[in-house]
Amino acid sequence: MHAVEITSFGGPEVLRLGERPAPVAGAGELLIRVAASGINRPDVLQRMGHYAPPPGTSDLPGLEVAGVVESGDALAMAEAGIRVGDRVCALVAGGGYAQWCVAPVVQCLPVPDGFSDVEAASLPETFFTVWSNVFDRARLQAGETFLVQGGTSGIGVTAIQLARAFGATVIATAGSDDKCAACLALGAHHAVNYKSQDFVAVAKRITEARGVDVVLDMVAGDYVAREVECLAEDGRIVIIAVQGGVQSGFNAGLVLRKRLTITGSTLRPRPVAFKGAIARALREHVWPLLAAGKVRPVIHSTFAAADAAQAHALMESNQHVGKIVLTW
Repeated sequence: MHAVEITSFGGPEVLRLGERPAPVAGAGELLIRVAASGINRPDVLQRMGHYAPPPGTSDLPGLEVAGVVESGDALAMAEAGIRVGDRVCALVAGGGYAQWCVAPVVQCLPVPDGFSDVEAASLPETFFTVWSNVFDRARLQAGETFLVQGGTSGIGVTAIQLARAFGATVIATAGSDDKCAACLALGAHHAVNYKSQDFVAVAKRITEARGVDVVLDMVAGDYVAREVECLAEDGRIVIIAVQGGVQSGFNAGLVLRKRLTITGSTLRPRPVAFKGAIARALREHVWPLLAAGKVRPVIHSTFAAADAAQAHALMESNQHVGKIVLTW
């Protein structure tokens, strides 16, 4: 099969289309003939040598795919209601940049009716991540106020739409006025240009000094201290990436007085059973929203697999709004 390989750690140019043996599905797994592969920030980190795949996982990048089921564990597939020939999208721990990919059956979801393979491939990584962190870990509730950093990223466009759909007031940050407009078009109630505005001051003004209930943070670093300042009592910060650095100083007195929670998680190394539980929740609570058009994938660009280097360069430029997808 053709696969996009990381020939050495470095810039986008180290990605090359090569040949690999096709994988074989094992117990609890199925084999997907891949039509499209989503690109995510962890793929960039892996390419740079900063995010090794979990032990036993393919060294190929790629955390989400969409395509057709070719074969697999018959019992596990029957229990999941999946048959050979079905169109599915799947969250994987690696190996997604390839024409064939093995996935745990419980991490596969049906392609929503009317969705293209490209649209389907854009769903798993961001939807699993947002559901697990915003709704499970941070317990965002209807009527609360939600602040998402990086509102036009793949995670951001998903978080905006899901938080809005479940009844939260949504504040999104972005790096330009055009990107702020895109956040508003996706359903954010307010958008903050972090290059020209102070999101702490804006959040306090919007909430009449009460503060926000939940923050989804992909930056960390010095952002954590500012997020602590703009949280309401019993507020929660969930850190899912550290683009601004791993060291954070903050006012611990505010954490005590306002009973704040600062937490975080990474999804990739979690057990299959944990991810399977997220998949079941998504199918019950979110897939109907996708089918009804109340939540939609946001695709910025598609690239042929041979042009994966160009796709990574675009992601690193931060000029995109939404997802970047490879096609096979």
